Amino acid sequence: MDESERLALGFETRRSVLGDAHVDRAIASTTELTADFQDLITRYAWGTVWSRPGIDHQTRRLMVLSMMIALNRSEEFRLHVGAALDHGVPPETISETIFQAAIYCGVPAANAAYHDFSDILKRRRAS
Repeated sequence: MDESERLALGFETRRSVLGDAHVDRAIASTTELTADFQDLITRYAWGTVWSRPGIDHQTRRLMVLSMMIALNRSEEFRLHVGAALDHGVPPETISETIFQAAIYCGVPAANAAYHDFSDILKRRRAS
């Protein structure tokens, strides 16, 4: 695969995982300072890692949620929770992922994740 194909696959995968609206916002907010970074994540996170065979997207989503809990990355956790819900991951599955993370990442990390998750669900029900 050449680099232009990898970039195209990256955009396709990124859109399928995060949705067009998020990707369009990311592209629109790209600056001279962040252009190389956007290219890096599109080619390698999305065009290489997320596009690999062997692990389906739902499993990858749950892995990312677990990693964001462990790293205390609330903004990215919230982004991926929303994308997971938009693509049919049941709330119960996300809750179980957070529950499992409590053992390996710590109760405070899981507590923060449950707070974010509850807020997301509440906002979705209100809209």
